[in-house]
Amino acid sequence: MVTLSMQDWIAIGVMVLAAVVALAFWQFYRKKQSARLQQKFGTEYDRTVGALGNRSKAEAELKERELRVRKLDIVPLTTAEAARFTRDWSDLQGRFVDDPNGVVVQAGKLVRELMLKRGYPMGDFEHRAADISVDHPAVVENYRAAKAIAVRGESNSADTEELRKAVVHYRALFDELLETGDGVPVTKELVIH
Repeated sequence: MVTLSMQDWIAIGVMVLAAVVALAFWQFYRKKQSARLQQKFGTEYDRTVGALGNRSKAEAELKERELRVRKLDIVPLTTAEAARFTRDWSDLQGRFVDDPNGVVVQAGKLVRELMLKRGYPMGDFEHRAADISVDHPAVVENYRAAKAIAVRGESNSADTEELRKAVVHYRALFDELLETGDGVPVTKELVIH
């Protein structure tokens, strides 16, 4: 039979205590990380958890998005570029009454052009939405809603009110992305007629 000395018992106690402290620290870190991601991503956090069916997988996905977007060269617009995009949007809205379905398609294209100009990659829609969610989580749901209505519009199964909502949704993202080098979102004063 092996007997343990007092030093052995102390060493075992220290190791157990260190393991308990490490586990408590890890739990604290995970809770803090979860809270940070929930705060940053808002409803996109909940949507991702629901889509992946697991909080850990969703949080890993959201962290991966952050890392991926951090590597992108997202640039602000020049004042002239912002003014052009603003004019293009104004022209687009003016055509809605005559061609609501066409305007929704054009709005989607203008938003993609703006995203490209800012430096977002133009992969598939879900990839674009995921990238947008990192810096603009409050409007990514607008982007998804606009895209869903646009798809229904392509098959003529969206009514005019839905198409109007799609344009409003695209506009929310458009406004969020429309910022110049000073970091201030562009206002209507930049519109050149």
